[in-house]
Amino acid sequence: MAEVKTATAMTRNVRISQYKVRQVLELIRGKSAERAQVILKFSDKKAAGIILKVLNSAMANAEHNYGMDLDKLYVHAAYADKGPVMKRFRPVSMGRAHPYVHRTSHVTITLGERQ
Repeated sequence: MAEVKTATAMTRNVRISQYKVRQVLELIRGKSAERAQVILKFSDKKAAGIILKVLNSAMANAEHNYGMDLDKLYVHAAYADKGPVMKRFRPVSMGRAHPYVHRTSHVTITLGERQ
């Protein structure tokens, strides 16, 4: 079995929940890089803009660092991991406070080159 050449890009501590990012990543996993760009450009989710930046970075890494052909690239792996959680409190009536959290995520996209 031939080894697949890959190029990776990631962003860390993005201020959006990993669950919301994973919904959009499901749309592009396994697609060609150009097709994934079109899907992300026309998606109305907030995560689509973040993922598009990471995808463009991975494509630039593939071309510049590894000399890969942009027309043969596809999304080999795409995943979102849990990042640090910012814990906050919201004041409510009678001097009390309710806790809530701001979730963050780490987004990683790996592109492979089709033979």
